[in-house]
Amino acid sequence: MLNRRTLLTGTAGFAVMGLALGKAAAASLTGIEKASMRGSINATELGVQPGTFDDQSKAFAKLLRDANDRDIPVFLPAGTYVVSNLSLPSRARLSGVPGATRIVYGGDGHLFMAEQADHIELSGLVFDGSNRSMGDYAQGLLELRRVGHLVVDNCQITGSGKNGLALEHAAGRIERSDISGAADAGIYSVEAAGLAVTGNTVSDCANGGILVHRWQAAEDGTMVTGNRVERIGARSGGTGQNGNGINAFRAGNVIISGNVVSDCAFSAIRANSSSNLQISGNTCSRSGETAVYSEFSFEGAVISNNIVDGAANGISIVNFNEGGRMGVCSGNIVRNLSTSGPYTADPPGFGVGIAVEADTIASNNVIENAPLYGMSIGWGPYLRNVVATGNIIRKAGTGIVVSVVEGAGTAVISDNVIDGALNGAVIGQRWAEPVTSDLTQLSNSGFAHLTVERNRVS
Repeated sequence: MLNRRTLLTGTAGFAVMGLALGKAAAASLTGIEKASMRGSINATELGVQPGTFDDQSKAFAKLLRDANDRDIPVFLPAGTYVVSNLSLPSRARLSGVPGATRIVYGGDGHLFMAEQADHIELSGLVFDGSNRSMGDYAQGLLELRRVGHLVVDNCQITGSGKNGLALEHAAGRIERSDISGAADAGIYSVEAAGLAVTGNTVSDCANGGILVHRWQAAEDGTMVTGNRVERIGARSGGTGQNGNGINAFRAGNVIISGNVVSDCAFSAIRANSSSNLQISGNTCSRSGETAVYSEFSFEGAVISNNIVDGAANGISIVNFNEGGRMGVCSGNIVRNLSTSGPYTADPPGFGVGIAVEADTIASNNVIENAPLYGMSIGWGPYLRNVVATGNIIRKAGTGIVVSVVEGAGTAVISDNVIDGALNGAVIGQRWAEPVTSDLTQLSNSGFAHLTVERNRVS
C-alpha cells in the first residue's frame, strides 16, 4: 500500500543511491573536469600545492594553460606559492583568499608577464617580490602589455625590485589594492586605453606612486580617483622626474580626483605636457616641492577644490614659454608653505602659493602662510590674459606679484582680500626684481597691460 511514509522512504532511498552514483562518477573525473563542474579550477587538484618550498613554476604554467584552454577561472587556496618567469595566457582569471594566498617571486627573471591578452583578472591575491632583483628586460613584478580587459582587484603587490605593476596599452581597472615597497613606482601605466585606478593605497615606493605616461602626447583618458598615496621618494634624483605621488606625462584627458596624497619628495600631483586635465578635490599634505603642478606644453587644465597643506610651492600652472596655457585655478586652499625645497631653486625661489602665466583664471582661492608670494602672475614676457579675482591672501611675503616686463600681456587683479602681506599687497616685478610701489595704493597702475582695482588690503 502506498502512503506518505512509504513514499518518503522510497524517495530517500533513490536520493542516497543517486548521491552514491554521483560520488563514484565524480571520483572517476580528472581534476579539471571536477573543477569545471563547479565553474572554477581549484589549483591543488592539479598539483599546485601551497606551503611547499619547491618552485612550482612548471605546474603553475600548466595550470594556466589548462584554464585558458577551458576558459575557466582558477582558485588558489590560502598559502604560499613560489614561482618565477610565468607568462599569462590570453585569458587568465586567478583568485585567492585575500591576504592569505601569497604568490612569491622565486628570482631569476620576472614573476608574471602577459603580452597581447584578451582578459586578465587577478583578485584576492598577494604578490610578493621579496625585494629580489629582476631581469634587465622586466619592467615590473607584474608586467602586462596589450591587455584588452584587465582587472586587478583586492590584491597586495609588495617588495618589487622595479615597478610594482607595469602596464602598457591596457584597458580596465586597478581597484581596492595595496601596492607598497616598489624600488621604482607603485603603478606605471604607458599608453593606456581607458584605465581606471580607483580606491587603492600606494605607499613607500622609491621613485613614484601612480604614473600615467605616454610615448607621445595624445588622449589617454585614465581616471585616478579615490586613492591614498603616501611616502613616495626620489631615490633616482632629478628635479621632478621622480618623487611624485601621482604623475601624468603627455597624457591627455586625464582626471585626478578625490585622492589623499602625502609625504612625497616632490609633487603630490604633477602633470607634464598633459592637456584637458582635471585635478579636483584632492588633499595634498607635506609635499617636498610644488604640491600641484601643471607644466610645459599643455592646453587646458582645471585645478579646483584641492587642499594643499605644507609644500615648497602650492599650485603652479606655468611654462607659457613651452606652450603651457589655458587654465582654471579655483576654490583651492593653499597653506603653510616653505622656502626650502629638495634642491637649490632658480629665482624667484620657493614659497609661492599659486603661480599662473597664460589664458588662466585664478579665482576664489584661499592662500595662507606663503613666505615669498601669495600669488605670482606671469614671468618676464610670459604673461597673457590672466584674471585674478575673489581670492583671499593672508600672511604672505608679498601678496601678489605681477610681471611688468616689456611684452607682458593683459592681467586683471581685482576684488581680492590681502591681509598681512609684509612687502606689499600687489607689486610689479621685472622677473624676480620688485620695480614698483604697492599698486593697490595708486589710482592707475601706470602699465597699459595691467588693471588693479577694488582690492581690500589690511
